[in-house]
Amino acid sequence: MSYTEISGGVTAAQGFLAGSVYCGVKAANTSRPDIALIYSPQATVAAATFTTNKVKAAPVRVSMSHLSCNDVRVIVANAGNANACTGVAGLETAKRMVAAAAKALKVRPRQVMVCSTGRIGVPLPIKKMETAIRKLPAALKSNGSRRAAEAIMTSDTFAKEFAVECEIDGKPVRVGGIAKGAGMIDPNMATMLCFLSTDAAIDKKQLQEAVSAAVEQSFNRITIDGDMSTNDTVIMLANGCAGNKPLRQGAPGLKIFQRALDHVTRNLARLIVEDGEGVTKFVEIHVNGAANMIDARKAAEAVANSTLTKCAWFGGDPNWGRIMDALGYCGAKLREETVDIFYDGLIAVKGGMPSKTPFSKLKKIVAQKKITITIDLHLGSADYTVFTTDLSTEYVKLNMGE
Repeated sequence: MSYTEISGGVTAAQGFLAGSVYCGVKAANTSRPDIALIYSPQATVAAATFTTNKVKAAPVRVSMSHLSCNDVRVIVANAGNANACTGVAGLETAKRMVAAAAKALKVRPRQVMVCSTGRIGVPLPIKKMETAIRKLPAALKSNGSRRAAEAIMTSDTFAKEFAVECEIDGKPVRVGGIAKGAGMIDPNMATMLCFLSTDAAIDKKQLQEAVSAAVEQSFNRITIDGDMSTNDTVIMLANGCAGNKPLRQGAPGLKIFQRALDHVTRNLARLIVEDGEGVTKFVEIHVNGAANMIDARKAAEAVANSTLTKCAWFGGDPNWGRIMDALGYCGAKLREETVDIFYDGLIAVKGGMPSKTPFSKLKKIVAQKKITITIDLHLGSADYTVFTTDLSTEYVKLNMGE
């Protein structure tokens, strides 16, 4: 392993500060802060990925336009209101959030990225938010990651942080981040925000490539309810404080950096799934032996998003027939008589038919909080993994409206 897990989240890397304040964006929220700030006094390069939903929230549109800036210094984010489907007024509000943060930290507006999460179609209380944002610089701390992580929570039940340290060119390099999730989680990003930082010196182009690759193998492989959000955003800032030789195309240190970043994003993705709305079980779906990668992904996502299958897991029922059904309609190349299905390594289906494994043993596995389901199609060498959950009665209650 070329990295070591450490504490500190998004402020684990040298030179980064974070903090949060209470504003009351959502009137019912009185128990925790709801506006977060992440800041690097040193020059940074930035990379990001955003929702692929055609309905994009105002902060997503503003941040997308600011990504081209060569020295992004600030991320300001609020919970409790998504500022989505709010028209021209919503765009103006997102820009006012940016302007308030820029003024408070004495940077240019284009050096600020802005994010929001919460209910769609409701105007943000921007006047009191501007007042709160003016207080944020005083709340910034070198160990402020947890406070920032708490401020971006919506229906999350715990703050999500992760960080690692690796060595590049003889220098200790740190990569860390915070994230939030809970509901509207589906591949190709979700109602999730993730803010990453590193003190590595790295070219902007290489950072973007690294972030895109990390997102593909982590956040793009999680699903809770199959709904894609309007606000998904992953942003990473790199300030070069580690003092390594700048990572450019072909640099040996890039592989070390990528492995470290992948580990951080994978673990944050797992935390999001484990804390999904109403979740009682965390399920890993591994599809092996597919004819190609596209088919492997189709099969894994079909099983992961099957409402029938997810309800069976919640009930502790190892109903592999529902898995076979999902495989049959997913659109991937399939031969029923070659399909094998395993629960935590114990075979349930052999050649498309029931195995001799006692039902009681399979039921005992599905009663666990963490389950691994492996599906071998025996049609090729492609594989794909998705992290998903069960679908509980609590999830329905949480999404019945206020």
